Amino acid sequence: MAKLKTDAVTAAAVDLARQAAIETAGETAVGDYLGATAEAERVVTHAFVCLHPGYIGWHWAVTLVRAMRAKQPTVNEVVLLPGEGALQAPAWVPWSERIAPGDVAPGMIMPTPDNDPRLVPGYTAGADPKTPEETIEIRAVVRELGLGRQRILSRFGHDEAAERWLGRVGPEAESARLAPATCASCGYLVRLRGGLGACFGVCCNEYSPADGRAVSVEYGCGGHSDVVDDHRVAEAPLPVWDTITIDKHLFD
Repeated sequence: MAKLKTDAVTAAAVDLARQAAIETAGETAVGDYLGATAEAERVVTHAFVCLHPGYIGWHWAVTLVRAMRAKQPTVNEVVLLPGEGALQAPAWVPWSERIAPGDVAPGMIMPTPDNDPRLVPGYTAGADPKTPEETIEIRAVVRELGLGRQRILSRFGHDEAAERWLGRVGPEAESARLAPATCASCGYLVRLRGGLGACFGVCCNEYSPADGRAVSVEYGCGGHSDVVDDHRVAEAPLPVWDTITIDKHLFD
């Protein structure tokens, strides 16, 4: 591709470009002249250093245009552009990708995408129909009985939840390593239903740090139901200094 020829008249109008930048940003924000670049026929962009402390590494770009047979160019636009080392805001990330676990606060609504891999249509009841005929048959039965939910956890959803919970309340947690026994033998554990019930339950001990939370059956804490009263109310040893006898002697 042939190199664009720089229009001499437009390229020489540095003072016009600087004045346009000053009118936009103020005289104290426009610095040294950086040069000119030909954008198209009779279109030239002049660059000036930006002196604003919040835009280090940026520059003012003033584009001038000269109409055919015109003797003087006119200002087309004035913009602030980043240089190679300019400080810029991070790339924009959609809200659906920024949301993190625990971000949904009271009153907030988080829509579930239609293609969420953690969910499958509820009319399958967790089954995996192999043919369209099987899908139609299952859906008809569910509709007739009025049962089922629109969507339920998929196998991927089960596995993802199990892996996430094991990281917080699994056998490797500090509380589990120091516990007298695991949750599997604790009377405060209520097993979950379904596939997750084989490995998880809900803690119902109000004194446990896991109260009301799903825990692995291999988790544990100091509030295990087998820690009976004999351990908690053991007889206290005799005092090192007998203050009772001394006080009684003083008041007799």
